[in-house]
Amino acid sequence: MKNGICTLSVVPIRAMPADKSELVSELLFGELFEVREVVDSWINIKTVYDGYEGWVDIKQCTLLSDDEFEKHLKNNQAVTTELVQIIYNKTNKIYYPVLIGSSLPSIVDTNLCIAGNEYIYEGEYTRELISKENRKIPDVAKQLYNAPYRWGGRTPFGIDCSGFTQLVMKICGITILRDASQQATQGEAVNFISEAVPGDLAFFENEENLIVHTGIILNNQKIIHASGNVRIDDIDHEGIYNGELNKYTHKLRIIRRFI
Repeated sequence: MKNGICTLSVVPIRAMPADKSELVSELLFGELFEVREVVDSWINIKTVYDGYEGWVDIKQCTLLSDDEFEKHLKNNQAVTTELVQIIYNKTNKIYYPVLIGSSLPSIVDTNLCIAGNEYIYEGEYTRELISKENRKIPDVAKQLYNAPYRWGGRTPFGIDCSGFTQLVMKICGITILRDASQQATQGEAVNFISEAVPGDLAFFENEENLIVHTGIILNNQKIIHASGNVRIDDIDHEGIYNGELNKYTHKLRIIRRFI
């Protein structure tokens, strides 16, 4: 089998095939991946959602037949919208949590089947794509307010800056890449901060002029971003101003619009 799916709440993706290796991203329930290489008890994967590559413990993954993989690939638009909800594995009689932004492949009403296991999910989910008349990006972003920062994280229990923007966009039906530097190549450029609208993504550079941070523009010259925790700060043409520290913490490079 050359493909698989995450059937746990969250699975770490590591830089190297070792538990002590750096966390680079995470798989959420229902997310699909391609298997690239197998080394002992580790598999090197490429995620279907964003093309991210890394290593996962084979014990934490469910492999799929080609037919089932193709089926879920065509029917993988449903995304959970509650911070934490319970899913029931009816086959094994096990309850466990799924987190906001998880995928529900091939779900019909409350029922889905993955690798011979029947699941019941009775929480809220969406299949809707965002439109210019439905700017819900800031509202979704605020659901994650105060989530702790964690390098490589993509959940309300630990999330990094680009994981935050990517997860919010996923819930809103917009697919963007994983890292801030990658995301900054997508969408349409906004020339001035005065032209930004809620839902635009702002990107920030370090002293080497590399894009290293991102966040989501809100109303009234505010930005929500993951820095220590998901927080709201002021933003202007220079960058993010942290009122608690009384200083600018991130230098603005570019703003991109995705809707």
